[in-house]
Amino acid sequence: MDSINNPKHTTNQTNTENYPVPPFPHQKQPFPGLAGKMEPRPDHGEKSYQGSGRLNGRKALITGGDSGIGRAVAIAFAREGADVAINYLPAEEEDAREVIALIKEAGRKAVAIPGDIRDETFCQQLVEQASEALGGLDLLVNNAGRQQFCESIEDLTTEAFDATFKTNVYAMFWITKAALKKMSRGAAIINTTSVQAYEPSEILLDYAQTKAAIATFTKSLAKQLGPKGIRVNAVAPGPYWTVLQCCGGQPQEKIEQFGASAPLGRPGQPAEIAPLYVTLASSENSYASGQVWCSDGGTGTV
Repeated sequence: MDSINNPKHTTNQTNTENYPVPPFPHQKQPFPGLAGKMEPRPDHGEKSYQGSGRLNGRKALITGGDSGIGRAVAIAFAREGADVAINYLPAEEEDAREVIALIKEAGRKAVAIPGDIRDETFCQQLVEQASEALGGLDLLVNNAGRQQFCESIEDLTTEAFDATFKTNVYAMFWITKAALKKMSRGAAIINTTSVQAYEPSEILLDYAQTKAAIATFTKSLAKQLGPKGIRVNAVAPGPYWTVLQCCGGQPQEKIEQFGASAPLGRPGQPAEIAPLYVTLASSENSYASGQVWCSDGGTGTV
C-alpha cells in the first residue's frame, strides 16, 4: 500500500475538513451541465494537486474530461507527467477550455476532442485522433457517463434507456476496442463504475445496470488482456459532488442533502478520488488488475 501513501495530493487536513457539507442550495442545470455553474463549485484539485512524476512520459485519453471526476483525473495525470487528451460534449466547451489550460500550465501536451461517444464511428475517430496528437496511447480512462433519474420503469423510455447504455457501456466497448490497437505491454485501462453497481437506487434503474456492466466488463477484460501485459481496473465512486448530479442525475430534494448519509457526512470532492486513478495508472501497481476500488465516504459498499 506504499504507493497509495506517496505524496501526490496536498490538500491539507484543514482544507479537507472544510469541504462543503449539506444542505446545498437549490440548483438545476440542463443536461449536460457545467461545473463552473455549480454552487458550491467542486474542487477538482486545481489549486491543491501536486504531482511527483509517477506518470512521466505517459499518454492518456480521458472521456468526460471536462468536469467532475474526469476533470480531476486530467489535472492529476498532467501534473504527474502525462500528456492528456480529453473528450467531452460540444456543450461542455466552457469547462473543457479550463481543463486544457490547466494541462498546459503543467507543461504537458493537451488535446481537446469534442464529440458524442454514443456514435461508434466517432469513438473510433476519437482514439485515432488522440493517438496521433499524443504520439501514442498507453492510458485510457473510460469515465464519461449519463445519469438521469426516473421514478418508475413505466416512465423510462426506450430512448432514454438506450442513451444511457450507449454512453456508459457501448462507448466504453467501442473506445477500448479501438484503443487496444494502439496499446502495448505496460498500458493500463481504468473504467469508472459506481457504488450503484452494488447498491442500486430505485430511481436509477438504467444507470445502475450500466455500472454493474462496467464492473463485470473490467474483471472479464482484465483476464483477457493479462497475458498481453495490459492491466484493466475500475474505480467505484460513491456520492461525489459533480455536475452529473445537478443536470438530472438526482431530484432537487436529494441534491440539497447530497452525501449527508455517508459516514463522513458530506459528498466527496473530485480532487479526493483522482489519486486512486493515478495509483491504478502507475507502473508502481503493476500487479493490480481486475480490481474495483471503491471511494464512498465510509459506507464500505464494495
